Amino acid sequence: MSSVTKRFIVGVIGSVPLVYNMFGLLIGLGLPGGVWSEFALGTLVFGYSGLPFVRSAWASFKHHNSNMDTLVGVGTAIAYIYSVYALFVGRGNYFEAVAVVITLVLLGSLLEERMKAQASSAVDKLMNLQAKEAEVLRDGEFVLVPLDEVVAGDVIRVKPGGKIPVDGEILDGHSALDESMVTGESMPVEKTVGARVIGATVNGSGTFTFKASKGAADGLLSQIAEMVRQAQSSRAPIQKTVDTIAGIFVPIVLIVSIVTYVSWIFLGASQVDALVYAVSVMIIACPCALGIATPTALMVGTGRSAKLGVLIKNGEVLEAAHAVRTVVFDKTGTITLGKPQVTDIVSFGSENAEILRLAAALEENSEHPLAQAVLEKAKDAGVAMTEAENFEAISGKGVSALIDGKRAFIGNERLLEAFELTAEQKENMRQLQSEAKTVVILGFDKALMAFIGIQDAPKDSSKSALAALKKQGYRTVMLTGDNRLVAEAVARQVGVDEVIAEVLPADKAAQIETLKGQAPVAFVGDGINDSPALATATVGVAMGSGSDIAIESGGIVLVKNDLEDVVTALQLAKKTFNRIRLNLFWAFIYNIIGIPVAAGLFVSLGLTLSPELAGLAMALSSITVVTSSLLLNWAPLHKHQQA
Repeated sequence: MSSVTKRFIVGVIGSVPLVYNMFGLLIGLGLPGGVWSEFALGTLVFGYSGLPFVRSAWASFKHHNSNMDTLVGVGTAIAYIYSVYALFVGRGNYFEAVAVVITLVLLGSLLEERMKAQASSAVDKLMNLQAKEAEVLRDGEFVLVPLDEVVAGDVIRVKPGGKIPVDGEILDGHSALDESMVTGESMPVEKTVGARVIGATVNGSGTFTFKASKGAADGLLSQIAEMVRQAQSSRAPIQKTVDTIAGIFVPIVLIVSIVTYVSWIFLGASQVDALVYAVSVMIIACPCALGIATPTALMVGTGRSAKLGVLIKNGEVLEAAHAVRTVVFDKTGTITLGKPQVTDIVSFGSENAEILRLAAALEENSEHPLAQAVLEKAKDAGVAMTEAENFEAISGKGVSALIDGKRAFIGNERLLEAFELTAEQKENMRQLQSEAKTVVILGFDKALMAFIGIQDAPKDSSKSALAALKKQGYRTVMLTGDNRLVAEAVARQVGVDEVIAEVLPADKAAQIETLKGQAPVAFVGDGINDSPALATATVGVAMGSGSDIAIESGGIVLVKNDLEDVVTALQLAKKTFNRIRLNLFWAFIYNIIGIPVAAGLFVSLGLTLSPELAGLAMALSSITVVTSSLLLNWAPLHKHQQA
């Protein structure tokens, strides 16, 4: 049981009899022991439950600053001291006001504490999805070891129905895995040799071995949990403004309280009435709701986004995302599947087998998706591999090497700058590009040998996601190093507004900087070469299947690799930030309305606030803010109407 909970329980135990006594005396009933029972209960609540507020107020005075607890501490201390004095001189006391105010403030703190606990519980449940141990190859035998002993490079066996302990790559065997907890995909995903597996996903009916790429602490699930923790404990920049306002607001309220007391004495009121007005001002003005307006909305918003597979790393990212007006997309692996396939071979006098033999030799050591497409095509065609020697990079264009003693080259259309194309060759290229196919240039012995057409189909979610963004008023841009004709063909297929094509990887960040000069920009990408652009954008959105450095550079990570989650991320950011603004409105409106009433400015109209009612109003403002934040869980979103 937390300290806040204990203090709240004691507050309730003391407050309930005091409130009963206050109303009971009106009809001739009261507590046994009379005023001494009131003194005992009031002292219990003030001395135990209210002690942190008094300590905080004292510390504030010593360090010449103030916070939200200052008003509660000063107000209840004055009311308590006066009540003790009144006890010995035979006047009415305010022990019930002291107890009720402290208890109601603690109720607000308890609500905030419970929200934080729920957020922490959500992360704990996430981590409980992990396997507790793994079957690891040790000294030629598979043995069970605790999960925290698994390290990168370990060979692990997974049997049917077992959980994947850590992230890795299959070495032997095959199976179908349930990855729904990470990707949201309800159907099992087939996995064979070379496929990536994710920790905490569930194996189907096959047995396989895989090589761990990371330890448990560095796996995707742990990264997700850590991002959620950081996001829920972070502070949005607007919170700094709130803290500044609170720092100015509290001293002003103390001055208003003193002026209220002096004014009522000057107007002929009794010291008791003047003190009641002054204390009521301090209690109603306590900006507890102001303090929880931002963090509660932030916790709920980032918690809901995490459940939907959208990881918003911190409050600063969320606040920046709400202002985004332009969304820029990388093409390969982001708008498209990132799994290109060779669709056409346009030969200039050579057999396809010979073209694939030379192309595969040049691409054998490349990890580029286009190179992998060429190698896959050569493998399917049964072409025998040939050794290439003396590789040389052609900056921004491709690569060359010696094959059969002659120089061969492969790359993009910039290689054609050294050639005079025939009308037919130009038409061949235009035709391929108009069909959204990337053209790879292959040459041998200083002559053009072939155009290889490679197509990377758009993701199913690309068109609907872009349509939703445009409907909501966002400007959409594709930023790619690919040929303009190919890029524009893909853009037409999915509905992108603008295309910036033929951009070298090193220049992507500069393009984002230019777009930022026009409006806040979100950049969505997945590759290592996207990392500078992700870091440069107002908000970087990394695909969960992307490179580690891309994920690290992005402020938002889409775990499911679904572009429709870009819409979800931006919607949640807007709704959460707007909810923060609404919470701040509710936090201030109670004070703006309540302070003049508490000060007695409307007493002639019969409107007054006792310290007890002031405490109740202050607690209601906190409850209103918490309830407002919780409603974010049911705010309608594109594609996700419920979560």
